[in-house]
Amino acid sequence: MSEKLEHMAFLSLLVAVTLLFGLLLWPFLAPLLWAAIIAVLFHPVQLWLSRRWGDRPNTIALVTLLACVVLVVIPVLFLLISFLQQGLALFEKIEAGQLQPGMYLEKVRAAFPGIQAFLERLDIDMATARENAAQAAVSASQFLARNALAFGQGAFGFMLQLALMLYVAFFLLRDGRALIEHLIHAMPLGDERERHLFQKFAEVARATVKGNLLVAMVQGALGGLIFWILGLPAALLWGVVMTVLSLIPVVGAGVVWLPAALYLYAIGELVAATVLIAYGVLIIGLADNILRPILVGRDTKLPDWMVLLSTLGGIALVGINGFVVGPLIAVLFVAFWQIFSDEFNPVTRIEHSAEEEAGEG
Repeated sequence: MSEKLEHMAFLSLLVAVTLLFGLLLWPFLAPLLWAAIIAVLFHPVQLWLSRRWGDRPNTIALVTLLACVVLVVIPVLFLLISFLQQGLALFEKIEAGQLQPGMYLEKVRAAFPGIQAFLERLDIDMATARENAAQAAVSASQFLARNALAFGQGAFGFMLQLALMLYVAFFLLRDGRALIEHLIHAMPLGDERERHLFQKFAEVARATVKGNLLVAMVQGALGGLIFWILGLPAALLWGVVMTVLSLIPVVGAGVVWLPAALYLYAIGELVAATVLIAYGVLIIGLADNILRPILVGRDTKLPDWMVLLSTLGGIALVGINGFVVGPLIAVLFVAFWQIFSDEFNPVTRIEHSAEEEAGEG
């Protein structure tokens, strides 16, 4: 009885200390998450260097991290700063009255009277819609302006988190494999289950970041390029907006380029509008279907409805980092239930084994 009581007391304290440690790390969720993702994504680079340079873990980890900084971190920082600058400029134009979003909506209504008739059938008043569009544009530009100002004032804190991310990423690149083995040895879930769960984490990190993020960046870049070619204002700003919207399943970049094409039709720019629609459908729209299989490969994918719900839920829970956290939680949920089904349901286990053998064959 005494030994059992000691065992329960130790486990209770273990859980309490683990939760406290988690609370300590919670403010650093973003840099720790992205450090882990960097270690997963750049692991193939690390292996390639290891085969050529031999057992030099510090040098290999440092060179891998430098490659990440040059290829990813610096371009993203440049894009972020340019985005905030254009957002601030857009806010200043709206405040000065140089841009009037309601006027653009009015031109579309006048050019397409069928849209007004359709909206009236849905009991949507165009005047109210015009006012809401103007207010939404002002609110969005104010949000960008506030964040631009906050970024400038909090640049030191941002750079500190960036340095922390790179610092942790270096040690994960150097010692990641040994750390995983220690966790597998310590966790009481069974080595096979734990390896399966770590594999799922790596797969969803690759599928979400290498697939979704890179595809979204390509779509945003293509959208910003066509906006620039056609002479539309704030091309970089709208390109970044299309990138963010492309991260959300079902939504996509069409939310930006399709209304822009309608406006071009409304003001008589028929050639530019036709080019924008054709480009959006054939180039931006097909980029996902062409690039995603190449970038993601055979990595595990969730059903579309689960990707949508987990992405939106993750963003609501932890902000922009939720587009990774949400699908990660969802795939772990699926993995745990798959393990449970395989181990405690004999019929499911036999069917799953048969599917794996067929896949290998």
